[in-house]
Amino acid sequence: MADLKDFAEQLVNLTVKEVNELADILKEEYGIEPAAAAVAVAGGAAAGGGDEADEQTEFDVILTAPGGSKLAVVKLVKELTGQGLKDAKALVDGAPSPIKEGVSKDEAEALKAQLEEAGAEVELK
Repeated sequence: MADLKDFAEQLVNLTVKEVNELADILKEEYGIEPAAAAVAVAGGAAAGGGDEADEQTEFDVILTAPGGSKLAVVKLVKELTGQGLKDAKALVDGAPSPIKEGVSKDEAEALKAQLEEAGAEVELK
């Protein structure tokens, strides 16, 4: 029983990097998809650490380059921002420029995926 308590203590004290490495090992070598467990352990490790920075909750979607199909990107920016065609074109021409600021992680990743699919280069900050 003491071995299990030691093992549990080791799990709780893992760093986020170590949790990610453990998740990779479980997935690659044993075929186990440890998503929920890794999040729980990572959350516990981060809460217990105190030195870890809080996870970023608001993101800025920055268009870094319009890519090859500029017209498609301008149309998508117009649709995503609700601006007129002239303003959307100015945003795309002025790259790097923020498309949306202070959005949730999920929304930022969805916007990034849409813009990249249209051919643009995008980064999240």
